[in-house]
Amino acid sequence: MRLIYMMTLVLLMTACQSAEEQESHSHEEGEEHSHEEGAAPALNFTIWTGQTELFVEFPALVVGQPSRFAAHFTVLDRHQPVREGSVTVNLIKGGKGIRSTADAPSSPGIFTPTLQPKEAGEYLLVFDLKTPSYTDRIEVGNVQVFATVEDAVQGVSVAAENANAISFLKEQAWKMDFQTAPVVEKEILEIIPTSGIWKVAPSDYQTLIAPASGSVSFAKGMLTEGSPVRKGQVLMTVSGAGLTTENLTTEIQKAKAEFEQAQSEYLRKKELFEAKITPKSEFEKVEQRYLIAKANYETLNSGFTGSGKQIVSPIDGYIKSIQALNGQFVTQGTALFSVTSHKSSLLEVKVSPSYFAQLQQLQDIFYQTSPNNWSSLKAKGGKILSVGKEVEADQPLLSVFAEINEGVEMPEGSFTEAQLAVGTPTSRPAIPVAALLEDYGQYAVIVQLSGEIFERRNIQIGKKNGSEVEVLTGLKPCEVVVTKGAYQVKMASMSGQAPAHGHAH
Repeated sequence: MRLIYMMTLVLLMTACQSAEEQESHSHEEGEEHSHEEGAAPALNFTIWTGQTELFVEFPALVVGQPSRFAAHFTVLDRHQPVREGSVTVNLIKGGKGIRSTADAPSSPGIFTPTLQPKEAGEYLLVFDLKTPSYTDRIEVGNVQVFATVEDAVQGVSVAAENANAISFLKEQAWKMDFQTAPVVEKEILEIIPTSGIWKVAPSDYQTLIAPASGSVSFAKGMLTEGSPVRKGQVLMTVSGAGLTTENLTTEIQKAKAEFEQAQSEYLRKKELFEAKITPKSEFEKVEQRYLIAKANYETLNSGFTGSGKQIVSPIDGYIKSIQALNGQFVTQGTALFSVTSHKSSLLEVKVSPSYFAQLQQLQDIFYQTSPNNWSSLKAKGGKILSVGKEVEADQPLLSVFAEINEGVEMPEGSFTEAQLAVGTPTSRPAIPVAALLEDYGQYAVIVQLSGEIFERRNIQIGKKNGSEVEVLTGLKPCEVVVTKGAYQVKMASMSGQAPAHGHAH
């Protein structure tokens, strides 16, 4: 069996070096893995950009012979095939060249343009992808156009076969929950594992009090803690009907009479003052009494209806607590209920006093906004509000308070896993925790060597920073690991046979 040359070029947003591998490849069930006598050897490349993965296979380029490209395009977000758009392949030398465009995929994710070179030499191979949602320009790098097929056979290097290679086709990955991520250099910090309690920031809730004495009447029968409310929504009414003292209706009528009397006197004195009959000092006293009477009446009358004084929600949110019962008599100033907007959250993290020295270099806090969903305080724009300095007999732990600048799905008062990141950061390779496979304390990952070739590799891990983990040995920056679907790739290595391909070249 003739070995087919394969080169994998890894291009991330940072400059990564290319890696050269060998791949046994057959794209039709039962097809023998060799090319016909007189045919150019096959090449394939895998390139990652910030948005796209390109895995392309094609015969080595020979003058006068058409080379049909099988270009597999994957949108890295959710790892889905490009289903709409066009692809143009360019062969460029000295600012000139040839191109070919495929206006649509021949099957989901696969475009098949064809190039027929006219002159031998070294060219730059470039793919231009245009989709309804984004565009991407992918440079494969320099490729050789050979004068004859014999030159191509002699000119293409043969790489050693990888005995640990796992074949897992693009069509398989596209049909399942699959995702990859690059190994990147990250700042890794020392971690204090602990837990925290979700709270509502004091600025995010308001307590409403009774503006007058009377009996409480709920606006709707089932007003409970956690009920959603809208700004301006009437929640309760306080009524003094039937009371002989502190009757709000009587107080409003009295305030109205005083206001109207003061207003009449004010208007009369104003005319006399303007006619220079009344002295200024006398007019100012009348004006002052008028303004006080007006403010008193408007305050009492605000929100008052025939049934009593209305209590409305000042914000959008939900009811945090209810202090009054329906039908209960309350005096003026009594707390009725509290509402919260819950737009931001407060996290209180408890930690042993033995970490007091490390807390002086607190750099970040990792927490979970929902189960198994880690976030970083620093990355999300939150801030550390305070770090406890002392403990007491009934409070033996130090408290660290942080303001969270994102939506939190956890209810107030619930616990969350938390990690306090302390010390001086060091730059180390890191991968998502989701990429790890564990067997009896030994960790491994599935590394993507090319578009359809993977490898199971043992690694040693270090500190976990939220959803990411430090890699001590086994991986290098710019390599790509599987973060979703690693188990399925592992199972493919145990099946004992290579899967059949769903597309022909």
